[in-house]
Amino acid sequence: MPLRAHYERTTQPASAVKTGLDLLRMQWYKEQVMRSTAVLTTTIGNYPKRSGKVRDIYELPEALLLVATDRISAYDVVMPNGIPDKGRVLTQISAFWMDLLSDVTPHHMLSTDLEDLPEDCRTEEIEGRFMLCRKAEVVPVECVVRGYLAGSGWREYKESQSICGVELPAKLKQASELPEPIFTPATKAESGHDENISFERACEIAGRDLMTEIRDRSTRLYRRAQAYAAEHGILVADTKFEWGIDPDGTLMLIDEVLTPDSSRFWPADQYKPGRDQPSFDKQFVRDYLDKIKFDRTPPAPALPVEIVQKTRAKYIEAYTRLTGKQFPWA
Repeated sequence: MPLRAHYERTTQPASAVKTGLDLLRMQWYKEQVMRSTAVLTTTIGNYPKRSGKVRDIYELPEALLLVATDRISAYDVVMPNGIPDKGRVLTQISAFWMDLLSDVTPHHMLSTDLEDLPEDCRTEEIEGRFMLCRKAEVVPVECVVRGYLAGSGWREYKESQSICGVELPAKLKQASELPEPIFTPATKAESGHDENISFERACEIAGRDLMTEIRDRSTRLYRRAQAYAAEHGILVADTKFEWGIDPDGTLMLIDEVLTPDSSRFWPADQYKPGRDQPSFDKQFVRDYLDKIKFDRTPPAPALPVEIVQKTRAKYIEAYTRLTGKQFPWA
């Protein structure tokens, strides 16, 4: 039932409420309405702004301000309503990993504390969903590390028994664990899907020495994260890293890191090769769109409140499992 219908149903005259259970239901639905407000866009000061599918990026004099909104896309189409607190989950998980993995590589995060922002940026709206970052020249290659056979990797394997030129054993199943993690770069697409490319092609784009270093660091990051997540009941099937070079020439990790949006997180206790796996991401959204036979072209339909709430809960569960902490905005 659409959110509006829920709300209308719960604002009936008192005479229409027949039982105590109806009162409880009315209160519950009202709470869902109040909690359903998602941050779809932000406006901060007069700073230059550009926006991606999820993030609003502000150009401050000495740094970048990355604000993760609650926008959500599926099949490369942005939904008209978002997932409340999704941006906070993405930001908090990224900050967690950057701290945990800081011995592997430098990163761009400077602060997630409101007090470190210019006064005209300190708004309640962005609390928990922003990251103050070093500026960097972005390396124009998506750096994917895969430990399991899924997504575009599975499709490519079925055609050539390889991914991005990396030969793999025969007779692997969908979602099979690979003998060892593989580095599978892709081009950065402004719209639509990224395109898988070979390591040699990535070297032509960014330079062999740089790509070799990026490949090695990306693989080390993945191995560390994979081992940590497994101890907390999550399989990191694959993940996408982005890299940049700061004005001093330092290679550093940028953008989001090991989030449900940039990775495939599977619950370890439900893992079974040979099929699609349950995941800690927008699975409920994709399932709903498939159910209504969405044609994957804009405009997208509004998501029902039930799908929004289930998706929000799944993102928050990923945070709590990984960090061992209660989500501050739950």
